[in-house]
Amino acid sequence: MITSSEGDGDSQPLWLSDEPAAAGLWARMHAEHRGSGQWPLLLDALDPEDAEFRPWGSGEVFPEQMSAAASHDPAALLAKWWATYTAVDEDDDMPSADRRLAITAPFEQSWPGRAPGREAVLSADQLAAGYAEVFLSDHPKSRLGLVTAASGAEALTTAGWSGPANYDNDTAKFSAIVGDWENRFGARVVAVGFSTLHLSVAAPPTTEEDALLVAAEHFAFCPDNIWQGRRPYTLAAYAERLTGVHNWDFWWD
Repeated sequence: MITSSEGDGDSQPLWLSDEPAAAGLWARMHAEHRGSGQWPLLLDALDPEDAEFRPWGSGEVFPEQMSAAASHDPAALLAKWWATYTAVDEDDDMPSADRRLAITAPFEQSWPGRAPGREAVLSADQLAAGYAEVFLSDHPKSRLGLVTAASGAEALTTAGWSGPANYDNDTAKFSAIVGDWENRFGARVVAVGFSTLHLSVAAPPTTEEDALLVAAEHFAFCPDNIWQGRRPYTLAAYAERLTGVHNWDFWWD
């Protein structure tokens, strides 16, 4: 059990395996979730070679500082964050005003609203199990974490993960949005790193129009995906990479 290094020191929000997760382990634990109440996470470290296995092994988790996901409206959060990140302010250290509007074209500063949900044709749980194997093959030193939570979205807050802290240090807000994606797109939280989040998605956007709307949500949720992502750094280019793709990956600088 991992004890939080913050707060009163009594909180033990997650169990962490001593060794890297074996192939198929995430899927087996996920299949037991309904009975066990334990949501499995593949946990990646800031430096997998570091014995502390930060932030997990070092206890750099902050469950005492989080609110409840249910107290936040995901639609309102996305609209608020969009307004913040598209605001024109020449004094901040974000991209210039002209560049910022070019990045978020065709919407520019106008929040377009959330993308419509889609009914998944494929099994969300089977896709998640498959993605877990892909992630583990790419990150073979990832360990298994177990968190008492009803869903992967809730597990992020319960575990006290603080990956997006440079933008907002209340993970419950991000959990609220991921929970909404679980309902609208069949998303499943599979893996979490120091400041990264990896979801499988059963019902990704399939049209250019829907992909642009999903891209706008991703920008509001994690602007670094586009500000510091692969060239060209525009919403439209990012949307092209979302169409029909069954995993969403986020990282915060």
